[in-house]
Amino acid sequence: SDKIEDELEMTTVCHRPEGLEQLEAQTNFTKRELQVLYRGFKNECPSGVVNEETFKQIYAQFFPHGDASMYAHYLFNAFDTAQNGSVKFEDFVMALSILLRGTVHEKLRWTFNLYDINKDGYINKEEMMDIVKAIYDMMGKYTYPVLKEDAPRQHVEVFFQKMDKNKDGVVTLDEFIESCQEVRRNYNCNERSS
Repeated sequence: SDKIEDELEMTTVCHRPEGLEQLEAQTNFTKRELQVLYRGFKNECPSGVVNEETFKQIYAQFFPHGDASMYAHYLFNAFDTAQNGSVKFEDFVMALSILLRGTVHEKLRWTFNLYDINKDGYINKEEMMDIVKAIYDMMGKYTYPVLKEDAPRQHVEVFFQKMDKNKDGVVTLDEFIESCQEVRRNYNCNERSS
């Protein structure tokens, strides 16, 4: 019985991560933090990799009042840097390192990649609309009971007016970063003056 379980474990564990030293060098996490993260990852994903369906199920737990499946789909694609339909611990921890402890520039680059659904290096209105709709769905009607149906489109129009600096119908990485940093500077100025 133990032998069968051992063999089953060997076939189930299809991916072991790179050494912790290597991941520690590549991320902003300590070895201890990486050990804790790995334990949690293995607990949810015993095989060492997570597919999109499992990712959606895990993510849905955080948003019980809405439908997080579409946003989780886009998020999964951003985590799946190899675009092979699975996220390894390394992919997960590299993204987490950027999102939690990366520079502003790194975070904005990662977010741009999330919005750039077709990965052509530009964000168009349709892509932004898809993401914004997914965010509204995820937050759920209980969170935003008074929102009108056209709220996502209005949201996107405002975004585009601010971000599409040269008015060519698409937002580049540079335009995205410049616009987000402008908003951040304005917010910091307002915080200091109030």
